[in-house]
Amino acid sequence: MTEAAPWAPEFAYRDGALAVEDVPLQRIAEAVGTPVYVYSSAQIERRFREFAGAFLGTPAEICYSVKANPNLAVIASLGRLGAGADVVSEGEFRRALAAGIGGHRVIFSGVGKTRAELEFALAENVHQINIESLSELEMLSGVASAMNRVAPIAIRVNPDVDARTHAKITTGRKENKFGIDLAHAVAVYRHAAQLPGLRPVGLAVHIGSQLTRLRPFETAFTRIAALYRQLRADGVALERLDLGGGLGIRYKDETPPSIADYAAMVKRVTGNLGATLAFEPGRALVANAGVLVARVLHVKRGVTRRFVILDAAMNDLMRPALYDAWHEILPLRGPAARRGAKPVDIVGPVCETGDSFAVQRKLPALEAGDGVALMSAGAYGASMSSAYNTRLPAPEVLVRGAQFTVIRPRSSYEAILAQDRMPSWLAKT
Repeated sequence: MTEAAPWAPEFAYRDGALAVEDVPLQRIAEAVGTPVYVYSSAQIERRFREFAGAFLGTPAEICYSVKANPNLAVIASLGRLGAGADVVSEGEFRRALAAGIGGHRVIFSGVGKTRAELEFALAENVHQINIESLSELEMLSGVASAMNRVAPIAIRVNPDVDARTHAKITTGRKENKFGIDLAHAVAVYRHAAQLPGLRPVGLAVHIGSQLTRLRPFETAFTRIAALYRQLRADGVALERLDLGGGLGIRYKDETPPSIADYAAMVKRVTGNLGATLAFEPGRALVANAGVLVARVLHVKRGVTRRFVILDAAMNDLMRPALYDAWHEILPLRGPAARRGAKPVDIVGPVCETGDSFAVQRKLPALEAGDGVALMSAGAYGASMSSAYNTRLPAPEVLVRGAQFTVIRPRSSYEAILAQDRMPSWLAKT
């Protein structure tokens, strides 16, 4: 019997066991240990091809947003399909390079780039630097001039559009820290054109993450398209329009727009601009391709509720604690084992009440030793993980068909302790 997750068909119950592609997750758990992140190559590749295919015939660059999942194998999987990279730090830039994506395919975004980061980007022939403030603009001019380089830039515009997503991941309102407000964008662009060492090539916009409606996108893109036309009419030689990322996915019961509907809207709004478009999808490509596999340590009966304590914790998957995010939780045992579901709290072992993955979630009876998968964890899961409580961060595994390999091994306590240095006055005598 096969029962697939409708939002992630690469994950399905096969012969009573939850599998990713052709590999039972229990087999990976036994081989690698838990907690462990597991990713599906097939879904990552399928989602990229859907995105690229939706813009076939349109001048478009798809630059994977590295912050969603910065594992080198994930970046390389997308890079070999033709993706560039969207990065927000020198570290992410270096990851893109290490994964085989050259600097000429990298867009450098971010509100707080340092002088050293800008120098690095220019030395690596960065494709585009998205400028978010007048101060950054002038600093980059100085850096580029000192290096005898010309920096290709896009001005990131804040269109003052409420994406109506979580307050901590919205970026396009005027009170957010991102971009240059629409009213001042023309003046800043004209100023940029006068500064040495800069080559203004386009405009950029990004209004937030996990958007599940097209209307906010369309409002923002319409405003940016109007600004693009205005600047072109004034004789500014624009050639690129960076529309960012933010397309949402299904975590619980959301119904995000399809990539095809998103592409149709983009073409309707920007089709007559003559611009090369850039997109920076992250979550939309990798979120549903990954799961966090954990094991039940204890089942604890409290006074008013029942707790299922996992060996995974908030240091492994921060999103529920940070955003009150929902992740579907599926037992590794098959559908027949899921009868008689009752509400339980799914929690981790970290010494904080916030270390909770689900509150009063209806799940079948779970016992110590049982395995579960926290779904849709491929984006902002491992990338936000830490060694909080001196816990070993979860390793990562990539599956392709019937094969799987560890793409980030579990660390060791010795390696974590070796990161610290004892001052001389505390050294052993």
